Amino acid sequence: MVCSMTGYGRSSIGNDKLTITAEMKSVNHRFFEINVRMPRQLMSIEDKIKKVISSIIYRGRVELYITIEGESLADRFIEVDWNLLDQYVQAAAEIGNRYDLHNGLQLTDLLKLENVITVGEQENSNEEIQSMIFAAVQDAALKLKEMRKAEGAHLKSDLLKQLSILESYVSDIEKYAPQVVIRYKHRLEKKMAELSEGTIDESRIITEAALFADKADIAEEITRIRSHLSQFRETMQKEESIGRKLDFLVQELNREANTIGSKANDKDISKCSVELKSVIERLKEQVQNIE
Repeated sequence: MVCSMTGYGRSSIGNDKLTITAEMKSVNHRFFEINVRMPRQLMSIEDKIKKVISSIIYRGRVELYITIEGESLADRFIEVDWNLLDQYVQAAAEIGNRYDLHNGLQLTDLLKLENVITVGEQENSNEEIQSMIFAAVQDAALKLKEMRKAEGAHLKSDLLKQLSILESYVSDIEKYAPQVVIRYKHRLEKKMAELSEGTIDESRIITEAALFADKADIAEEITRIRSHLSQFRETMQKEESIGRKLDFLVQELNREANTIGSKANDKDISKCSVELKSVIERLKEQVQNIE
């Protein structure tokens, strides 16, 4: 199945205490990469989140953003360093006695003392919250997948159009190919007649024409191109990640087109070869965005 690597998906799941939102977007990438941005309290389940995504998405660069509104992911509490506070109070009393100061410490003074009162956190390992996160991520990934499929359908339509154009150029090349050797033989006969004042060595012409025909033969390249085009169409029907295989086939098509261009000793075939490579380049651009 042709599936684009570009897409977006969003899902929100909530109850009476909190709402979890997962936003996911993806772009084309040579490999598969997942970047997750979420509250640090969720770092322990990052690998599980990535497994949820990788069970649905197979290629591309995926960015996931998780936000939580409502219930805190951690329980907060106050910690008092009583030993340090005792030392502060004792020091304040001694200073007052030494310098005859009797204003005394106020509660507000104690609350301002450095390192005496701190706020601690205890992470909330609520399994229900984790289940909601996984569900939101999965739903967002499925929606992203649907968008990638929709885009992929447009890509497939264009790819099929380009394949048909390629086949038409290949057919033209096949049509011109037999005439190349015939025209070369005629040119050779004319040149030899001019140089030998009308005397033609037929055996030499046949030998030269045979050597040229072997050198200029592109039948094998045309056969391989047709095979690659057939494989291209078959691959687009498969229910799996097909981008890398299509990319490989495009490289092979380009290789055969270059060989035909280098072998061609004919203006019509050369022109078709240039057009062939132009269409293959358009294929390459499209294939780079396929999962």
